[in-house]
Amino acid sequence: MEKDEEKKDMTTNQGAPVSNDQSSQTAGEAGPVLLQDYELIEKLAHFVRERIPERVVHARGAGAHGYFESYGTAKDYTIAKFLQDKGKITKVFVRFSTVIHSKHSPETARDPRGFAVKFYTEEGNYDIVGNNLPVFFIRDAIKFPDVIHALTPDPATNIQDPKRYWDFFSKTPEATNMITYLWSDLGIPKDYRHMNGFGVNTFVWVNAKGERRYVKYHWVSKQGVESLSREEAAKISDFNHATRDLYEAIERGEYPEWELCVQLMDPEKEVDFDPLDDTKIWSEPLIPIGRMVLNRNPKNFFAEVEQAAFAPSALVPGIEPSADKMLQGRLFAYNDAQRYRLGPNYLNLPINRPMAEVYNNQRDGSMTFDINEKRTNYYPSNNKDALKESPEYPTAKTPVSGYVGRYSVNKGDDFSQAGALYRSFSEKDKIHLIDNIAVELKDVDEKVRKIMISYFTNADKDYGARVAERIKELKS
Repeated sequence: MEKDEEKKDMTTNQGAPVSNDQSSQTAGEAGPVLLQDYELIEKLAHFVRERIPERVVHARGAGAHGYFESYGTAKDYTIAKFLQDKGKITKVFVRFSTVIHSKHSPETARDPRGFAVKFYTEEGNYDIVGNNLPVFFIRDAIKFPDVIHALTPDPATNIQDPKRYWDFFSKTPEATNMITYLWSDLGIPKDYRHMNGFGVNTFVWVNAKGERRYVKYHWVSKQGVESLSREEAAKISDFNHATRDLYEAIERGEYPEWELCVQLMDPEKEVDFDPLDDTKIWSEPLIPIGRMVLNRNPKNFFAEVEQAAFAPSALVPGIEPSADKMLQGRLFAYNDAQRYRLGPNYLNLPINRPMAEVYNNQRDGSMTFDINEKRTNYYPSNNKDALKESPEYPTAKTPVSGYVGRYSVNKGDDFSQAGALYRSFSEKDKIHLIDNIAVELKDVDEKVRKIMISYFTNADKDYGARVAERIKELKS
């Protein structure tokens, strides 16, 4: 047993010693508690503020520390320093999550899984914020609140209702590809270790010659991809099973590993779909560029996992955003969500703080961590303590032309890739997909049901016919 003399003295948050942490100050032994009891007020006030606003999406999560090792195979395509040299090690923090449900929801729910990686590079933090599926429901960020509202609980009953999201999908044919992924067994991963990750959005890599290429990210699980059927998921009583699996595997020394691969495309290449459409996958080959190993669990879940903040706008030289309509909205929304949830100085928290030194003229705000003694907090200036720009890192020049307006994505083709995906499934996978869809569609409005069957039929005649047949069997 630890000796008392080895223990640390308890203090208030101001550092003052605490003589008695078990009894409030009262007016006499049996009298009322005094408002002057600072230690009581501090303890209770801090306690009721232990929880911060829950993430609107990705509320349920688990995380781990690790490292990324570059293969040196990306240096011809990007000047990002952490990808230049073979064997270069970069520290990372990864947060896995469920998307739709609340912080205390079961990890067996049919739901996309978040797969967010923070690289602590010498040029600043770089975040790849994605999911375990390669596509998404929509292709324009203006529709994001709508798809989330449709999938989250009814505002009256506070219960998720399939009638609501199938109603939304019936008016959103572009979601057919994502539906085919999510209602297959891929929609319920066995755990976080046995799933792939995808950046989903399209970014731009720029090399030393100024050449631009579109890029998509793929995290390939070295543990393999394993999923749960609806029946298997229902038998799991531990609603923390995926978090527990990740933590215990790392504690055992079974460090999970993923290989990072990219797909590259010339922006001028002609393809039969819009390469910036998040509802589509590419056929370009995978190029391995490095591997990631998770080898250390968080010591404090709240400080490291709950307060971890990721954003697609966290970029480094050599990596830039594309005109992907979903990405363009996320560039603003993610940072704004973190400022609301954690405060304007969230990047000063240890889990979010860059390894690189930070110098700018941003100041103050709630929960300012650092005392910045620099008096010249503006630019430009002749003063010696003023900052300077870094012209060696220019933004790549991208030609833009056209009239301002609200445009839908050209080359929509909402069904071809969903059909190809369906045909790639084994017969067992097809049976599970069809049953997972039919068991929900049988109870929705007939108009919605007919529209959804027409979407599946447009993807593949067998797909639509079997969904319709299975609905009839279930209803009878």
